[in-house]
Amino acid sequence: MKKLFAAFALSTLAAAAAHAGPIESLENFIRTAKSGHADFTQVITAPSKNGEAARTKTSTGTFDFQRPNRFRFDYRKPFEQTIVADGQTLWLHDKDLNQVTQRKQAKVLGATPAALIAASPDLETLKKDFDLQALPDKDGLQWVQATPRVKEGQLANMKVGFRGEQLAALDILDSFGQRSLITFNGLQVNAGVGADAFRFQPPKGADVVQAP
Repeated sequence: MKKLFAAFALSTLAAAAAHAGPIESLENFIRTAKSGHADFTQVITAPSKNGEAARTKTSTGTFDFQRPNRFRFDYRKPFEQTIVADGQTLWLHDKDLNQVTQRKQAKVLGATPAALIAASPDLETLKKDFDLQALPDKDGLQWVQATPRVKEGQLANMKVGFRGEQLAALDILDSFGQRSLITFNGLQVNAGVGADAFRFQPPKGADVVQAP
């Protein structure tokens, strides 16, 4: 009888895990993913104007993060650009312009996609900045919609897509109607991303701009 009960309990737990909702997947990701590396594709769709078709722009690159508050986007195509958050400063380097913009990280990362995937230590902290809502499955993914509680920034809302427990996509809508869909490929969680990945030194001769 004890063996039968144990088998039943294990099968019940397995079924519950298989049917975990998207918010549970988000919570598990925040709790367990301390660092990660992935390739990404970003498709930006501008809102249509005057009856014209919406314009799109596609970029590809790599993404790294390390909790708390460190991440790096390296855009490779079609133009090289680097965005690094080192825990104190947010750096943006445009290679073609040889220009670096730096901002105080604390001022710009509050209710942003980066805060969700790289900063928040737990779900309750995230809920202070975002209203979270589970959405129906779509395109083979589970989705959570995160809407900023404070409506001062440019972010209207974002949807976070999970394939099982793996982060698969971010679908970001800004207040101007522009949509940015980022899909992650080959995400390696807790893959030992080194601290050096989040150190940034402006290239020699670059024009450095201190933004408010």
